[in-house]
Amino acid sequence: MLSRSFSARSQVNGYGGGELCAGPESVFAVEASGQQVYHIDTATGACSPLTDDDACYGGLSWDAAHHRVLAVREANGRQQLMGIALTDSESANCILHESEDFYSAPAVSADGRHLAWVSWSLPDMPWVASVLWTASIQRDGSLTQARRWPSPSEGSVQQPIFDGDDVIVLSDHEGWWQPWRLTSGGQWHMLDDSREDHASAPWQLGERHHQCLPDGGWIRMRYQAGVGQLWLFSGHEETGVRIAREYVDFRCLVVQGQRVLCIARSSTRLDTVLSVDWATGHAEPLSGGEEPFPEMTLSQPELFSVPTSAGGVDAISGFFYPPVPSASDGKSVPVILIAHGGPTSTAYPVLNLQTQFWCHQGFAVAEVNYRGSSGFGRAFRMALSGSWGRVDVADMERAARWLIANKAVDPARLFIQGRSSGGYTALLAMVQTDVFAAGASQFGVSDPRRLRAMTHRFESGYLDWLLGSPDDCPDNWQQRSPLAQADRLCRPMIFFQGAQDRVVVPQQTTAIVNALRRNGGSPEVYVYPDEGHGFRKQSNVADMLERLLRFYRRQSTDQ
Repeated sequence: MLSRSFSARSQVNGYGGGELCAGPESVFAVEASGQQVYHIDTATGACSPLTDDDACYGGLSWDAAHHRVLAVREANGRQQLMGIALTDSESANCILHESEDFYSAPAVSADGRHLAWVSWSLPDMPWVASVLWTASIQRDGSLTQARRWPSPSEGSVQQPIFDGDDVIVLSDHEGWWQPWRLTSGGQWHMLDDSREDHASAPWQLGERHHQCLPDGGWIRMRYQAGVGQLWLFSGHEETGVRIAREYVDFRCLVVQGQRVLCIARSSTRLDTVLSVDWATGHAEPLSGGEEPFPEMTLSQPELFSVPTSAGGVDAISGFFYPPVPSASDGKSVPVILIAHGGPTSTAYPVLNLQTQFWCHQGFAVAEVNYRGSSGFGRAFRMALSGSWGRVDVADMERAARWLIANKAVDPARLFIQGRSSGGYTALLAMVQTDVFAAGASQFGVSDPRRLRAMTHRFESGYLDWLLGSPDDCPDNWQQRSPLAQADRLCRPMIFFQGAQDRVVVPQQTTAIVNALRRNGGSPEVYVYPDEGHGFRKQSNVADMLERLLRFYRRQSTDQ
């Protein structure tokens, strides 16, 4: 439909989301380079801008009653809810609401009379504390009677949708992101008491993990031990049924007539546009879902769980990928433990071609959902508050020792790696423990003070939440800084860095590499001039994997 030169991507909050929405005969998109909203004619592919300013837009929603696009606008350190007209008229682009620090993608009721959204304030992240808002929409499209609806107890909310005049929202004030109904009279009613998160951490705008159905039923996500499950609830039954079991994660649920559309992910196939008949539960792929290497045997994820320790430390889990072919002679194999980024994120058992690369090179891979990961309830997620660089590192070590005791892995060939915040965890694991033979930092955080000074507005309070403020907890910032503790990092390290990275700037990697060299170490470092935070070019990713493979094999030989 679009030319290859048009790329849709939002940069609101740095992570975007909600860069697309659809009207009856048109699609609306945020164009990546200029961050403006475009109208796209689905018949011809013709694009025309609806906005023209210096702002970023995201969280797009279609308002059928007023024939306009709703969006979050970000400019000059502020955010606003906007109504964007399709033509120049009396209903020109207008500010619907402002004064809050941050806004989620708005949701409009079917009759166009009500609007709902979530807001949160600095220094909080949206998964720490956030508040539901509603307002009435007047005939001219402006809002009236805007009001906050705090949850019954402390918590965070996300993904409001309408069911008639009632708002359904996912709230974790009872310990899990569960669906709650807020009636027009202000009463909160739980709709699903299963003690499971029904959504992931809201890093991006516009996610949808639940939808109400025309027959009064529901379709919802649940996460169990990092595995996403899709549940269908008939309008006549309180007990749901799990459907589409061959998939392990579902995003962007949309109801279209007799079917629900979503993006489904599996352990063996590429992402799939999935169509679900909500009357029967039958699911079929519409697009995607290819097997990238049909002739190749893929390593399948095995869920593992490290039980609660004697000291009452929470159980943790992860996914173990054995090498392909598996070691049939009883010999132990090298293993790479991966600390996911975020750090308030999750390792899912979805197809990852880099993981498959390692397994086909004779390595096992273990992805660990350490304390602080999302998808395991509020208490587990909040365990990272003030404890980053401590509980995540301890859990990576716990996972390593469990693998040694329970899997055929070689204790002398345990490696650890991570991207961004996962690189921070990997670096501190190399400082604080002796279980790993070598480590790899992929554009990893080595100097949290520098990151704090340069981070963007969305995460400006995040590091203080993770480590405590520098004024109140100075020891944390010293003892849990890989750069400050570089003299304790004595085993082999390899670093990969993008020269254009504006999150973990190249100076961070340069500083810790120089510190290690001053202490007599010989770290390897590779800088890619055309990469930012996260490598995108296939040639660079391939080069990184080849260099990392040689590094791990060299450390294996040296044992």
